[in-house]
Parts: sequence; C-alpha cells; structure tokens
Amino acid sequence: MAQRKKSLRIHPGSGNVFTDLRLTDAGEKQTKVRLAVAINHILHRQAISQVSAARRLKVNQPKISALANYRLEGFSVERLMRFLNALDRDIEIVIRPKPRSRKAGRILVTAA
Repeated sequence: MAQRKKSLRIHPGSGNVFTDLRLTDAGEKQTKVRLAVAINHILHRQAISQVSAARRLKVNQPKISALANYRLEGFSVERLMRFLNALDRDIEIVIRPKPRSRKAGRILVTAA
C-alpha cells in the first residue's frame, strides 16, 4: 500500500529570521547579528587573534570568544558599532520614510 505524503506549507520569510520565529526585539537581534558578522569578518580577514582583538577592542578575551560564537546577549548595538570604529570602519546611519507597501519601519544593516 502506498504511503500518503504529508503536504508541507511554505510561508514566505519576512527577511528577519527573528521576526519569523516571533522572538521579542527581533529588529535589535538582527542588527546585532549583522554587526557581529561584519566584526568577525574583519577579524578573520586580518587574521587577528582573539587576544589581539581583545586588546584592540578593550575587552577581555572571553568577550571576543562570545562575539565569535554569536552569543550577543552581553553586547549592545552601540558597543558593537564602537568595535567597528576601533577596527577603522565608518558607520553611516540613514533615516528615511518607509515605503507604503510595508506595514512598519525596519532597521537594515549593510556592510559595504
């Protein structure tokens, strides 16, 4: 006897996995992850050790380990932006009206 296949329902994503998972502070979580990705990319590309990164960012090495593993609970968006400044990166914040097609405003972080 043939088995009946279960049908899967596919829902389009919002562009923010934290929103899709219905987590609180989804916009902030997404922003932190994108900033952390940029920081980790810079550290990796420049082959900066965790000890050297800690010294440069004025934190202890376990904080760099947490950042490298995306455990971001102890980091504010502002602190992550300061880390990027310490890594010789400019940060530009642009505020503009949201399109009518979108229900709410959003925060978007893009690394150039």
